[in-house]
Amino acid sequence: MTAGKPTPSSAAAGRTLRIGDGKVSTAPAVGSVDSCQTAFAPPSPSTSAPWIHPDGTWDPTAKPAVNGSVVWPQADYSVTLDNDTRTLTTNDLPVGGRTGAFSAAAAATGSGGATGSAAIRPQTYRFILPASPVIREQPACLPLGAIGVLNDGVLLYDALDAQGRDAVAHEIQDWCGGHPETSGAYHFHDVSTCFAVPLPFPAPVPDRPELIGYALDGFGIYIDRDSSGHLLTNADLDVCHGRTSLIPWDGKEVVMYHYDVTAAYPYTTGCFRGSGSGSAWNNH
Repeated sequence: MTAGKPTPSSAAAGRTLRIGDGKVSTAPAVGSVDSCQTAFAPPSPSTSAPWIHPDGTWDPTAKPAVNGSVVWPQADYSVTLDNDTRTLTTNDLPVGGRTGAFSAAAAATGSGGATGSAAIRPQTYRFILPASPVIREQPACLPLGAIGVLNDGVLLYDALDAQGRDAVAHEIQDWCGGHPETSGAYHFHDVSTCFAVPLPFPAPVPDRPELIGYALDGFGIYIDRDSSGHLLTNADLDVCHGRTSLIPWDGKEVVMYHYDVTAAYPYTTGCFRGSGSGSAWNNH
């Protein structure tokens, strides 16, 4: 591993960030993850993490990344809109992207080659979402595991690791900000710079927010900026990390609820605001 490219929204900040450890709740709260899981794995043996500071901050630019540049020509992702449903079908490999080499076998097909704890393996996922999601009266908690799919077909998980900590700060990912779980399912806990529009901080204000994926309740996940070109902050968003504003949606400009990416924890989503969490099938 080398000191690597930080994960994208944290890279956008260009500064130390507050760690999200402890910001796990059993009810929706701004800047927190409303987690369906309340019991987490015990702490692992202490390892050196010099990018994490005693004052509760961490430095994304000092965090190492897994080496390698593995191409996945078999990557496949499709989005199908059919009346009142949107179907996402993916094998969970990055379309047009690369990953780190997380095993000796992967290293042999890529370059750089650093081994990891699990090999990336193709999956078979099919998510059926509401095409026109509706805000539920009471938000729903987020499961550990998939909470969305990003535009390269890779699964998005919530901001927590198996120990209930800030996964983006603690876990070692590759140059794109992803890594596999023990089943081999590659995933992000944040937005990947390897397919999203670069996120310098600040940046020119875009003409409109950019859709970069779908949460499994059907609402979109967007990159948006304020009038100064800065990414939004938790203070701009509600308890689920979203807001209602003008966005592009299925070829139209609509005023609609959506989730927004931030530089800080919980990064993408804090709870499900939509009335349905989508049907899903997975065959490894």
